[in-house]
Formats: sequence, structure tokens, C-alpha cells
Amino acid sequence: MPIIQSLDRALNILDLFDENHRELKITEISARMGLHKSTVHSLLKTLQLHRYIEQDEHGLYRLGMRLLEKGQLLLQGFDIREIAGGPLRELSDETGQSVHLVIRDGAQGVYIDKVEGSRAAIRYSRIGRRVPLHSSAVGKVLAAFMPDAERERLLKNYEYSRHTPHTIASEAAFRDELRSVRDKGVAYDREENEPGVRCASAPVYDHAGNVAAAISISTMAATVDDEELASFARRLSETADRISSGLGFRRK
Repeated sequence: MPIIQSLDRALNILDLFDENHRELKITEISARMGLHKSTVHSLLKTLQLHRYIEQDEHGLYRLGMRLLEKGQLLLQGFDIREIAGGPLRELSDETGQSVHLVIRDGAQGVYIDKVEGSRAAIRYSRIGRRVPLHSSAVGKVLAAFMPDAERERLLKNYEYSRHTPHTIASEAAFRDELRSVRDKGVAYDREENEPGVRCASAPVYDHAGNVAAAISISTMAATVDDEELASFARRLSETADRISSGLGFRRK
């Protein structure tokens, strides 16, 4: 299939912006793209025209509001957010912890909703943030319950990046973990993605019995012990069942 080079380059420019690079100079963009400044300037002007890129008074470029508009349209299409909203708020109110709704996009999970808990000291999560499958509780759930053939394709080229000393670092260990998740119906992140943060996650099923999403509860290891986390996990599973029922899922 032919690739339109200018469009490919423009999309790659948008991908340069992330949590660590919210603003970039044209020289930085040119260097990272390996393109001459004049070529990058033309691409940026086109993106600016359509409001996908903005430029401030200092000449720094950042993502434009058009992306936010399109993102909101995308999120509005997820009925699961509306169905899950009430149960997630109840769970957060009851536990005081932050809870999340996450879907899978390739080899990552993407936060599509979040309720901040009154006891929460965790601020790293946000809607739109991506998390790896092997080091997050939600990722483990999404990987564990995907179709077998699809999971095999994913694991074939999966990269096990280390985020903390506790992160799963091999395919064998990840496969063992996924088997445990399928057996127990719940997954844990034991300070594997963020130091000091422990999470539990449970699957949400659609009307056809496929895993549509994962929900999670995030806690600080210093303030929530094993017993309380296990209690939260049981309540989390009940909440996941409620959301699944709202999506039309019925256990056989």
C-alpha cells in the first residue's frame, strides 16, 4: 500500500509531543525527524492552518486544540464510559481511592476515564495516558483475556521494558502471570509500573462475552496494606460485574 510521504511526516511530528515534550523548537523537531528546517517549517505551517499545531510568542510549537476536539468526539463514542461512570464513582467514594477505566490499543492500555479518590495521593494517571501491558494491572487483564491467537501474536514481538525493580522482565514470567490472572479473575500491579504504587484490576465484558475494558483501583503501598488491597479487589470485581451487566453481558 503506497504511503503519502508528507502526511506520514506530519503525523510523525504530532507523535513527537508527549508528557515529557509538551513544547518543541523547530530545530528540535528538525533534528528528531532528520529533516531540513525548511521542510519541517512547511509541515508545521500546514498543521497550524488546520489547528493541529500551535505556536506561542517565543516560537515554541505545541499540540493544537483541534486534537482535543477530535479526542472528545472519540471519547463520546465510547458508551462504556457512560455505563461505567456511576459504578466507578461509587467505588471511588466507598474506598477513597482513584479508579480507572482502560481499553487496549495494540500493546498498551489507554485510560479513557478516571475518578479521583478523596484519599488518593496518586496523580500520575490521566485520561489519554498509555500504560504497558506487562507492568500494569489493567494491562495484565487486557492481555490475559484477549483471544489466544491474538495474544500469541502480541507476545511474539513484545518488549519487556523495566520501569521498577519489580517489573516483569521476560516472556516466561509474563505468561505465568497471565495464567494466574485468568485463574483468579483479578490482576495486581505490585509496584511494577510506578514505585510505591500498587493496583488491582478486573475485566469488563461486553454482550458477546469479549473483554471490552479493564477497571482498576490505585493505592499507595505505604498506606494500603495487603488485606485492604484484597478487600478493594473484591469490591472492584463486583463493580466490574455491574458494568458488564450494563453492557449486556450474561454469565452462562
